[in-house]
Amino acid sequence: MNDKSKLLETFENKYSNRDYTIIHEAPEFTSVCPKTGQPDFATIILEYIPDKLCVELKSYKFYLQSFRNDGIFYENVTNRILDDLVEVLQPRYLNITARFSVRGGISSVVEVEYKK
Repeated sequence: MNDKSKLLETFENKYSNRDYTIIHEAPEFTSVCPKTGQPDFATIILEYIPDKLCVELKSYKFYLQSFRNDGIFYENVTNRILDDLVEVLQPRYLNITARFSVRGGISSVVEVEYKK
């Protein structure tokens, strides 16, 4: 478990006998471009089918905020978020969609998926 994933707290999924989808949208994600040092802004959409655990939202918010000063490429941060959540939650399914704001006339969407 890395320093960032340690921020993520969980609680018991009392309905682990069925599949259901949880979607959390975080429209205020920020990180920093590792080349220019300029801020990057994104909406991070977490969609998952829990198994035994669900993510606690306050800890998830603090986890996302921990990237605020990190110089990290879009692709890397999106995959890192997926890896950390899969490590902590061990879900049946998890998808991260990162919709980055326009910079230099280009908008970017990075989507990563995990299936058990």
